[in-house]
Amino acid sequence: MILFCEECGTRHDIEEDNLTGSSYKFACHTCNETLIVSLVAKTKGKNAQAAMQDAPVAGDLEARREPLRILVVDDSRMIRRVLCDIISSDPSKQVVGEAENGKVAIELIRQSKPDVITLDINMPVMDGLTTLKHIMISNPTPTVMISALTQEGATETFESLKYGAIDFLPKPSKVRGGDLKSQQEEILRKIDLVANVQIESIRYLRRPTMDKRQDLMDDLQCRSVLAFGASEGGYGALLNVIPRLTPELPAAYIAVMHQAPQHVDAFSRYLDKCSKIKVERAVAGMQLKGGTCYLAASTERFLVGEDSNKLKLHSDTGSSSNGPGAIDELMTSVATKLKNRSAGVILTGTGEDGLEGLGAIIREGGTAFVQDPGSCLFKETPAAAINLYSVDYMVSDKQMAGAINAYVRSLTH
Repeated sequence: MILFCEECGTRHDIEEDNLTGSSYKFACHTCNETLIVSLVAKTKGKNAQAAMQDAPVAGDLEARREPLRILVVDDSRMIRRVLCDIISSDPSKQVVGEAENGKVAIELIRQSKPDVITLDINMPVMDGLTTLKHIMISNPTPTVMISALTQEGATETFESLKYGAIDFLPKPSKVRGGDLKSQQEEILRKIDLVANVQIESIRYLRRPTMDKRQDLMDDLQCRSVLAFGASEGGYGALLNVIPRLTPELPAAYIAVMHQAPQHVDAFSRYLDKCSKIKVERAVAGMQLKGGTCYLAASTERFLVGEDSNKLKLHSDTGSSSNGPGAIDELMTSVATKLKNRSAGVILTGTGEDGLEGLGAIIREGGTAFVQDPGSCLFKETPAAAINLYSVDYMVSDKQMAGAINAYVRSLTH
């Protein structure tokens, strides 16, 4: 097993045969940081459905006897009323309190001990980010941010993920043709998912020190392609991985997110500001360049092809909703085109999308990276991948960039 120190990036080669128990701790020989190896049993040869059933997930909502306890925090009385009505429409959920600002919310958290908090960002007295910091220090609770995600508010929304928020939702609205029924379903779904997170997996995301990006990287050749799959919890995982990638390495990174396209638009701009490498929104016809990450929504269906001896992104307009998922399609195309210069990266998430694609990459001689389930907000997909395959790298999201950087360097020698 290979482990990369999240503080200094030093590589450690560990003999798995000598390890016992569920975890193993040791000190990095370069910076003395304490490192923990999570030991996960691998059972190969299962089909995807069986692996998904065996995948360890946090909690079991169906077995919950008591309703989920929800605290609603928003300075708008109207929004609080709408959210409370939506939550109360589901008998498995109960609103245990309302707060108009963060100061009131902190007191209510101590009294009501909610399972999930919905938290507005812009509020008087104490804003959402400040409130979130207090929550995660004194009463860590799974929290979903409620945000309009406007151009002005996108930065604060994504900053909240750094401080421990699990995900975010747009404010329910009939404006812009909003379908309240579909919004209601999404709010209830997200609350269920957020409630299913192990609070121990929530941690502050430390942004790496950024070097000024060099414009000379514009023409960096693309010699390998890494396809990322990120569904639930993927924002935080990508924030831990992409900013730490080395910009001068000749690899392109394509990340498919199970998020709405407009949210991916906003996140790509935010992630670009945080990262050493360039981050761009994926568009059909783009030539793939080294030192660049391309973000795509799962509804867009991108493939990697070749045109005039140059690797480019193509849009699969003929895909069916009954066919492979967007992550599977992308990974399979990368495997077919780049063979042993391809890699698949499975990050935190739920569902099967990405499992078949990772298998295609492995069969073509490529490399498989899977986020250690112990560091995942949602363990289902990574745990299933580990059950299905013997992966090359199983590392935490903080160690993932170090592993990827070392892998890409090895291809250049």
